[in-house]
Amino acid sequence: MTAGPTPPSGGAFPAGAPVRKTSPAGSGDRTRPPSSGAPAAAPDAITAVDPRLLVRERGFAGYAAEFRRRMRSGELGSVPVVVGLIVIWTTFQILNPAFMSAQNVSHISVDIAGTGLIAVGVVFVLLLGEIDLSVGSVSGLAGAAFGVLNITHGVPEWLALILAVLSGTAAGVVHGFFFARIGVPAFVVTMAGLLAWNGLMLQILGANGTINLDDTGLVAGLTTHYFSDIAAAYGLATLAVAGYGAAALLGARGREAAGVPSRPPGELLLRTALLAAVCYPVAYLLNQHKGLPLALVIFLAVVAGTDFVLRRTVFGRRVFALGGGIEASRRAGIDVAAVRIAVFAIAGTLAASGGLMLASKINAANQGAGSGDLLMSSIAAAVIGGTSLFGGRGRTWSALLGVLVIVSIQKGLQLESIAEPVKYMITGGVLLAAVVIDSVSRRTQQAAGRA
Repeated sequence: MTAGPTPPSGGAFPAGAPVRKTSPAGSGDRTRPPSSGAPAAAPDAITAVDPRLLVRERGFAGYAAEFRRRMRSGELGSVPVVVGLIVIWTTFQILNPAFMSAQNVSHISVDIAGTGLIAVGVVFVLLLGEIDLSVGSVSGLAGAAFGVLNITHGVPEWLALILAVLSGTAAGVVHGFFFARIGVPAFVVTMAGLLAWNGLMLQILGANGTINLDDTGLVAGLTTHYFSDIAAAYGLATLAVAGYGAAALLGARGREAAGVPSRPPGELLLRTALLAAVCYPVAYLLNQHKGLPLALVIFLAVVAGTDFVLRRTVFGRRVFALGGGIEASRRAGIDVAAVRIAVFAIAGTLAASGGLMLASKINAANQGAGSGDLLMSSIAAAVIGGTSLFGGRGRTWSALLGVLVIVSIQKGLQLESIAEPVKYMITGGVLLAAVVIDSVSRRTQQAAGRA
């Protein structure tokens, strides 16, 4: 092996002197002129290229190459759940053409709201790498609190609704305090909450056990009110498409102005077109039944709002930072305890909101509220949608995708008159598959040096 150049006795090459690399025989010598700034890379070094630059230079061929690289390195994103949704919808539509009927699509859009709201709160907790086992009981407590305040004690509906939601916030603060300040594991704290809040719900409902709500009231209207004007559904679809396109375009321009690589216009246009291809057919189907459900509007507003909080605010960045590493976040000056308490308070608030939505569906608060498979469905929705159980990775849109998978399976099996035990087994299998994909994806990213 031929030795490289030897520096003078001072230990470094003289300033401005060219550096000659001696190559193996037959390859010739190559001389690299000095740079005026930072040291230049070695001739044989592999330069990392920003994937967005690759897409800009090669167009969709570059985009395809970047997509394959991400899949190989374990950066799956929402691809598995989107593919799963397509397979589920296609399968059930083949088995029963009524699956994609206007009535069934409308029922699905309402049914996802209650569990979906709870799942959005679960996403926040999972981003910390923790778990909240109390969300089912908190949702039941909120429904019971509303029923007792409004029906039994005559408190105005709007005030009873606010107090019921705040009961979930208070429960979340209690969990967060014991977890963040006292140091009790979140698993233990929320398991205690699961039992305690369920007991409190049974206590305030009393011996009767069921409180029927006003079927013309505010809470009842959460799942029974529809915007029958066709302009409402199409307007929401247009708002979603235009909002996404505008946000993506402004983000790209902002990155270009800052000298940072951004997505090419062609990709932005394709993404916006794909969103439109989903939104407008759904709007059409909803208008063929009763119109746009209020429950769906509320759920989508919460998902979009919480996504903005996570991705565009300081608090959101701190949540992701804690999921990436507690000690590093503490050294960066983040108040770890305050963020943890806030996250559990958000989870409790959204659990209570979901509980009111579920109470609206049956127009009653009863002893069975918050029980059954609600807890598992809420956690499963967040995980199936792509939120990592290991923390630091996920979005609130995961809750929407995940709950769509679960409710679609339930509705499809219901149309086929499949027994309830089979529904549980299939949902459990989907959850296991999602966790396996998450684990394999994480290991692949670690092997690729990206985790």
